Amino acid sequence: MSEAKWYVVHTYSGYENKVKANIDKTIENRHLEDQILEVQVPMQDVVELKNGVQKASQKKMFPGYVLIHMVMNDDTWYVVRNTRGVTGFVGPGSKPVPLTDIEMAGLGIKRDNIVVDYEVGDTIQVIAGAWADTVGVVRAMNPQKQSLTINVELFGRETPVELSFAEVKKL
Repeated sequence: MSEAKWYVVHTYSGYENKVKANIDKTIENRHLEDQILEVQVPMQDVVELKNGVQKASQKKMFPGYVLIHMVMNDDTWYVVRNTRGVTGFVGPGSKPVPLTDIEMAGLGIKRDNIVVDYEVGDTIQVIAGAWADTVGVVRAMNPQKQSLTINVELFGRETPVELSFAEVKKL
């Protein structure tokens, strides 16, 4: 199997998050988790001054574009290219061109591989993000995405939540 690389997909303006959601759903439905690893809409923190009050918000770094970390083959190309809201891959003609490591470093998306000392079945505590201080049992791990899944109780039901390795610690 070839190595996964980052590709840029052009979308209709304002459809970036919808395209991300559609691709994520397709990945789940077609079980392409090992081929399409990550879909991102790059955001940046911005401080705006409105009516004399500073307000922090997030803006899209590249409106009209979505980044996808994937193994390029006919199946993955077809899935992404035929997603509603996608106008095409960035590259000459119809041939997608992956981003280089230097280009990725400038975006701040390239992550270091985190080595963890826990595995499926271990109890962990979330130390960052929306689920901070939540304790859960690891249900699944994805070393390629540097993420794991735990179940949390939400509205009286067990709900799976995906977290990055950096957001948790072993108890």
